Amino acid sequence: MVILPALLSELHSACAGFPDKRKGGEVTYTMSDIGLSAFSLFFMQSESFLSHQRSLAEGEQSSNCHTLFGMQRIPTDNHIRCMLDPVDPAHLQPCFDAALTALREHGGLGSFQRLGGHCLVALDGTEYFCSQKLGCAHCLTRKRSNGVVERYHAMLSATLVAPGHAMTLPLMPGFIEPQDGHDKQDCERAAAKRWLADHGARLAHLCPVYLGDDLFACQPIAQAVIAEGADFLFTCKPDSHKTLYDFIAGAAAQTLSVAEKTKANKRQIVTYRWFDAVPLRGGSDAMEVNYLEIAIADRTGKVTYRNSFVTSLGLTKDNVAAIAAAARARWKIENESFNVLKNHGYCLEHNFGHGKDRLAMLFAAMNLLAFTFHCVSDILEEKWQHARNAKGSRTRFFMHLKTITAYIVFASWDELLETIITSKPPPGRQRQAQA
Repeated sequence: MVILPALLSELHSACAGFPDKRKGGEVTYTMSDIGLSAFSLFFMQSESFLSHQRSLAEGEQSSNCHTLFGMQRIPTDNHIRCMLDPVDPAHLQPCFDAALTALREHGGLGSFQRLGGHCLVALDGTEYFCSQKLGCAHCLTRKRSNGVVERYHAMLSATLVAPGHAMTLPLMPGFIEPQDGHDKQDCERAAAKRWLADHGARLAHLCPVYLGDDLFACQPIAQAVIAEGADFLFTCKPDSHKTLYDFIAGAAAQTLSVAEKTKANKRQIVTYRWFDAVPLRGGSDAMEVNYLEIAIADRTGKVTYRNSFVTSLGLTKDNVAAIAAAARARWKIENESFNVLKNHGYCLEHNFGHGKDRLAMLFAAMNLLAFTFHCVSDILEEKWQHARNAKGSRTRFFMHLKTITAYIVFASWDELLETIITSKPPPGRQRQAQA
């Protein structure tokens, strides 16, 4: 194990740079200890991880917090929340960058590249906190039909996806929050424009094609993508793009039909229709985009799937199938990212601590970062892969991970993963494990 320890070392440095708001007095815990303690809960998918490590440290003067995460001391939960409340999630940006660098330098980025070297970055918004009682300056608000006012947090997630690839890789998110000087409540589109301005240049080396649902298929977002030297591929629905659909109504489209077999070995016909240089909206200043439609029919001719997209990419009979597959990969941010984060161990919507300032936002970013580190390990760390395969599902793997670390202090990640693979404690630890 080389890459995961290096990523954790980068996180250690990032946490050391967290602003320390303490005024004088003895500093019992460093900001690195505080930040890593919080992150370890998300990485291990265990709210009780720190309490177990405190128990181990009492008997051995050491714990997995020290050996695996590099902490010196383990702060209390209340101290962690208090000290991290003012920390801007942007301090974690170098850690997300380090994950991408590790993929690129160790050959893992290629599995995400499509369309001749492009990486697909899906953009989508999601909520991660909601309460009728708790709130902070960064909360959004809404009033339900029964008059109840809810306060909630939402973020714009940007995630590497690829058709045919089971994994997704979250990037640094953007947060949908009230903006200074703006009377209107923040929204996904505004957050997307800010995110592109903040991160577009940093991600230019990916040659990104940004994917998004119909909400993003508007001229301001499309222009923001082009301004960053990237391309877009957005879902485009008739109800929200009347001018575009009026323009192509009755016009002669370029078409291509292909006979394919499904995974169930059933025959289907996939038909592609496309138009070049159509207006994205009404008005003389309308941006011209390319339009692509895909329809899939079964052997009886019944259409089982239909969707349409607008893109800045050039369309030809040689690439429409690949571009359509890329566009359809947008759903992976919902199915293989949000669904995993909310329902398969990461508990993104759980209130780990709301705080009065930025705590909820920081914890959400740490949760995504844990997922990112896990994904990098899944792709690049051979021993991690063996341990995952030995236990089958993601849930079983993390169940073993958090259970055995509650009883045994491991000298390294290699030793821990070897124990999961072989189901045998390290030499000399059998007595401790039995105890």
